[in-house]
This record gives sequence, structure tokens and C-alpha cells, in this order.
Amino acid sequence: MNPDVDQLESISTDLIDALRPLKFGPPISHVYNPLEYARESLKQYHTKFASVPKEVLFLGMNPGPWGMAQTGIPFGEIQSVRNWMKIQAPVGSPEKTHPKRPVLGFACTKREVSGQRLWGWAQKKYSTPGRFFKRFFVANYCPLIFIETSGRNRTPDQIRVAERRPLLEICDRALKRTIEYFKPRYVVGVGKFAEKRAKIVLGQHNVKIGMIAHPSPANPQANRGWEPLIEKQLAELGIKIGSNK
Repeated sequence: MNPDVDQLESISTDLIDALRPLKFGPPISHVYNPLEYARESLKQYHTKFASVPKEVLFLGMNPGPWGMAQTGIPFGEIQSVRNWMKIQAPVGSPEKTHPKRPVLGFACTKREVSGQRLWGWAQKKYSTPGRFFKRFFVANYCPLIFIETSGRNRTPDQIRVAERRPLLEICDRALKRTIEYFKPRYVVGVGKFAEKRAKIVLGQHNVKIGMIAHPSPANPQANRGWEPLIEKQLAELGIKIGSNK
């Protein structure tokens, strides 16, 4: 257990306060912030697994509708969170919910493929969460999920420039504080967008930055064999994968 998560909780609180005034116009009709309505499960995630320092910080882009949007945990596919991490908590709901993207918390029956792949790989390689989180941590760059009128997700890189600029400034500040907290040797973007933001935030810091392919089914590479692909990418960065001694 990690008894001191005050710094991470402070980052989350400041993110909520800074993001709340932002407005996003059409085609975005709904914006969810799981930091607000799923805070308790995220706090459990921090308390159990956010010991420092970490060797590798995996950085995702923003929540998926059936993962973090439901559980508050990055790539937080429900069965992985509940059965492997042993985390479960009451989850509220956004102020305004899209009918095609309900928030049912741990009662949601849909499974997020990205989360299944990422946490399934972690479980296969390290067996227990304790072994995995001894070296690694998984965070998201942006905590918001953006939903269009149609119900389609819109990622942060697709938001119009005038709306995107203040969003990135806020998330960059939070990422800098998160990296300062974990003191990782490597920051690995899960996808190119996250890698790019890490490079912008870190500049000339003595942290190695790289990326792995995103596990989304929208990524053709991932569908051809995500695990061997990302293990090759991690090896090229100098990150060894296998059970901890």
C-alpha cells in the first residue's frame, strides 16, 4: 500500500478545477470527467499501486467510454480492475449523459478492448498487480472524454485549435507534475499523441521517451498481434519485460 498519495490527489483536484471552465462546441455535445464522478476507485488505484519511483510510466491519451469512463482508472476495463486489481467503488455519473454512452460504473457489461489487451498483457507477464506495478504505472494525459452528438468519440487531437490550446496547456502542467512525482526512467506514450505531449513537456529532461502501439481495435497494427509488437518496441527502448526477481 502507498500511504502518501496526497500529491497525486492534488494533481487530480487541480485538474478538475482547471478543466471545469472549458467549453467545447459542436460537434461535441457531451464531456465527461471521471476524475469527478469516479474519484473513489481512482484513489484506490493510487493508494494501492502508485508507490515511487517507477521505472516506466505508460501514458495514454484520454478515457475510453467502456474503460476509464466507467471505472475512473486508465484503460480501466471493468473485469481487469475488479478481478485483477481488486478495486471496486461506487461510481456516480456525469452531469449530462449521452444516451449512447451511459455511465453504469462497475455494473457496465461492455468490455473495452484496449483495456483488455493492456491489462491482459500485464497479467500474463507479471501474474500479480504487485509485480507489474513495482516497475510500471499507467496514467492518462487528458482525463476528459469528448462525445459528439452522434455518440461518436472525439479524441483531444481532433478538437478545434482554439478549444484545444487551453486544454493542452492544463494537461501539460498536470503531466509535468505527474512525472516529477513518479521520477520514471522512461515515459512511454501509448500511441503517438501521448509520446508527442511527453516530449513537449519534458524537453531536455534526463528521461527516455518512446511509444508503443495503441491497443485499440481501430489500430490495424494492434489487431495483427499487439503483444509481440509492443514487446519489440519496448525492447528497442531498452525496457526488459518479464517476471520481477
